[in-house]
Amino acid sequence: MTLLIVGIIIFLGLHLIRVIAPGLRQSMIDSLGERGWKIAYSIVSILSLILLIYGFGQARQVTGMLYTPPVWMAHITLTLMLLAMICLVASLLPAGHIAVKTKHPMVLSVKIWAFSHLLANGETASVLLFGAFLAWGVILRIALKRRERAGELTLRPFVSAKYDLYAVIIGVVAWALIMFKLHELLIGVAPIVM
Repeated sequence: MTLLIVGIIIFLGLHLIRVIAPGLRQSMIDSLGERGWKIAYSIVSILSLILLIYGFGQARQVTGMLYTPPVWMAHITLTLMLLAMICLVASLLPAGHIAVKTKHPMVLSVKIWAFSHLLANGETASVLLFGAFLAWGVILRIALKRRERAGELTLRPFVSAKYDLYAVIIGVVAWALIMFKLHELLIGVAPIVM
């Protein structure tokens, strides 16, 4: 469980640097240069993600259940994950209505992913992991809203509704691939049992 907690703290802490230590990012860029900062940030992100994943796998073997969700919660999770995938894809494309209306579609995607997995997973390690990511998403969204109000952050302008169509099509395809094959291959759990 310790490795999972350390992985969560490092990974999510790194992704909250602007919130918890506003001047640190700029001082690191001043010290390392923009390229050096991006390389260091990427390396620490990847290593902490590996630690988090490994720690989660280890913790799942030894932790018990905090609660046992009803079977029908899995259906809600599957539906919410479709929305999360569409938001995720919308965050990676030029802005359509989805990106403009949600303002921060990637953060929303992570919050939906975490919340939906809390509905279907009552195991201690899962609750810790998904609860931490949900809290991170909420904290980050509040911080982004404050930065918008302060004029430090400009939202992406609307480009075309065709990107909404692309987000839905690609999101549905990605969702289907994950639900029917990739989740079981990568995580070891089949979300849809045939």
